[in-house]
Amino acid sequence: MGVSLSVWLYSRSADSPPSSPSAFCSRAVPASSRLMVILNSSPVSLGDSRSHWSSAHRSPHLPLSACKHEVTRSPVERSSDGVRAEKGVKSGLHVWEVVWSPDHRGSHAVVGISRQNCPLQASGYKVLVGEDSQSWGWELKTNQLWHDGQSLGLYPGKRCCTETIEDYGSLTSSHILTDTKGAKTPLLIPERVLLVLDADAGTLGFVVDSSFLGVAFKDLPRGVELFPAVSCVRGGATIRLRYLNGVTRDPPALMALCGLSIRQVLGQQRQNQTDKLPLPPVLQRYLLSSE
Repeated sequence: MGVSLSVWLYSRSADSPPSSPSAFCSRAVPASSRLMVILNSSPVSLGDSRSHWSSAHRSPHLPLSACKHEVTRSPVERSSDGVRAEKGVKSGLHVWEVVWSPDHRGSHAVVGISRQNCPLQASGYKVLVGEDSQSWGWELKTNQLWHDGQSLGLYPGKRCCTETIEDYGSLTSSHILTDTKGAKTPLLIPERVLLVLDADAGTLGFVVDSSFLGVAFKDLPRGVELFPAVSCVRGGATIRLRYLNGVTRDPPALMALCGLSIRQVLGQQRQNQTDKLPLPPVLQRYLLSSE
């Protein structure tokens, strides 16, 4: 059965048209197997509390929707406003989705993480997430990384992807390459951004257009609760949060890795082709479930 499956997958892979390259592909680094399993798994239920913005830890200028998945900034002048998630994590590898329209970001639009006591409102227009030692932020308009009130450079930088990185949590500073010439025109970050927090390794990275852009911040505090957080200054900006999934620091199960490999070869057509695989129905259903 294994030989038949390999032949079938190879024939379908050869017939598949190449996908359109993203502007972020050249900036991407290989993701770890743990991250790839998460990205190819079904999201947890929307009712999971890790998908909720906090009703208590937010600026008064960011009213919360009834479902707690969205905040919308009020049209207030000369104010920087932030919100963090209701629930954070202390261990494991976790991925959240932040949806924020580029047309409603304005300046100082930041996504990142914070500890429990990050400031969430300030006078004037500033980068709020990343302003102090309790938070780390990526400013989407300028592509700048911020921590402790300082800009740490552009993200992503130009990267060399000739080597396979087994676990991005073990990256050193030599793997975090910045474009030393400086990009005069920042990359346009699309509506959907994924936050990738490895609380065990103490790293934060981002996924854009299905490309993992590598480690943005390392040496994050370990053993303390870390929360997704955003800050903005644009009136009418709506920002949505969803927790996708997470794994422990243990290696992925062999079944999960095999399912990942098959789904990667099938691509977007897997919903129409899994019934043609030379596999028992129970395994076909497993591939469809992405669990």
